[in-house]
Amino acid sequence: MSKGIVLLAAGGTGGHVFPAEALAFKLKERGYAVHLVTDSRAERYAGKFPAEEIHVVPSATIGSKNAVAVARSLWTLWSGMRAAKKLIQRLKPVIVVGFGGYPTVPPLLAATRLGVPSMIHEQNAVMGRANKALATRVQGIAGGFLPEGGGAFPDKTVTTGNPVRPAIIAAAEVPYMPSHPGEAFNLVVFGGSQGAQYFSKALPTAISLLDDALRLRLRITQQVRPEDMEMVGGCVAKLEMGADIAPFFTDMAERLATAHLVICRSGASTVSEISVIGRPAVLVPYPHALDHDQAANAAALAATGGAKVIVQSELSPEKIAAILTAVMNDPEKLSHMAAAARLAGKPDAANLLADMVEAIAAGRTIADFKRTRA
Repeated sequence: MSKGIVLLAAGGTGGHVFPAEALAFKLKERGYAVHLVTDSRAERYAGKFPAEEIHVVPSATIGSKNAVAVARSLWTLWSGMRAAKKLIQRLKPVIVVGFGGYPTVPPLLAATRLGVPSMIHEQNAVMGRANKALATRVQGIAGGFLPEGGGAFPDKTVTTGNPVRPAIIAAAEVPYMPSHPGEAFNLVVFGGSQGAQYFSKALPTAISLLDDALRLRLRITQQVRPEDMEMVGGCVAKLEMGADIAPFFTDMAERLATAHLVICRSGASTVSEISVIGRPAVLVPYPHALDHDQAANAAALAATGGAKVIVQSELSPEKIAAILTAVMNDPEKLSHMAAAARLAGKPDAANLLADMVEAIAAGRTIADFKRTRA
């Protein structure tokens, strides 16, 4: 018999959906039924999401200064709240848990107005706008990188880490095996769940600058936007090298497990996953991220020695080629970085977050949870 329904709310990008997915698996193991409320963008990730049902409610951002656009967004949010209220009244969840992104606002506001226990999880080192709007209303705040006992809501905040998917936990069982000179070198390049146009333009040029011995060692997995596939594919063909390029990889965890180096953005889920698996990384924070959250996430891992941070404006193809030349000839350095990254990882984050969810659903306070947690 189910212990009850837990309603998870997440914006439709991988950065929000993946940690929600990890929690969903853990809650189902503990006997709960899980439902997900999100937006239409999440459909590409829904195949592996262990939800009884996925619900889409209207939502919108309020970022425009245009009065008509603001009015339209407010109407959409109001419609979303009405839909979320009806959904919650029908499902009767024991708790509603938000993972950030504007699609979480209607269900979390509806939950707080209906008196249903609620909490949010903030993946980044700085809180996003949607979570900021909800933080005063919910009973608890779980943080991937937020400092426990600090920030604007110290009494509500628990540093759980970011839960990672079972596929990432499985990949973490694969030890880091350095690539020595003359051996194949697996390079994984991606720009977060949306892909990164910058890498599509810079990496092929960088590879062309390597000497033949290094270039022939490379085995590349690169996430490429659909509109860049033809261009990148043509460059790869000219370079006569082994490469898998695609807009999205369903087996990214397995590819990370065999990576010798990762070059990527520094979204919270990305940083958490490469830390748990323990792979050395060159992190390139998205320069236009609100609140510079990616820079803060990257700094947290770099401080442990598990990653090198390069700002995009300084990461020319020549710089990428120089980095690859250095690390491909220094497997010991990469091994040290891999070990440091693994030490920074929090593989048990999903369990701790599930504990917190159960505590709040049962009516316990955050202070009581902090006193009694394992």
